[in-house]
Amino acid sequence: MTEMKVKSIEVKGIDVDQQTRCVHYHTERDIIAIKFKCCGTYYPCYKCHDALSDHPTERWRRDEFNQKAILCGSCGSELTIEEYLSCRSTCPKCGASFNPGCALHYSLYFDTE
Repeated sequence: MTEMKVKSIEVKGIDVDQQTRCVHYHTERDIIAIKFKCCGTYYPCYKCHDALSDHPTERWRRDEFNQKAILCGSCGSELTIEEYLSCRSTCPKCGASFNPGCALHYSLYFDTE
């Protein structure tokens, strides 16, 4: 397990780098970490959470999308879930590109139905 701090925010995961990439997702654009609702801890991905935590994942409900739960690994800004879901794969604070493929996993983290 690796614990990395991005602008004083701890990100847990497996082989986490300074921009929140992990052993599972490590392309140039894999630069976000997600605060998991179940534990309030930032992880780079659900695979890291599942490997390192001792509890099941809980999804953020729609009425909680105003919570800051996304960390940009490029600039260290915390985004609300709403900001992240509406940003179209670009950090609204620094312009860094996020991986658009992350959208395939939204339903694991957020109640998007």
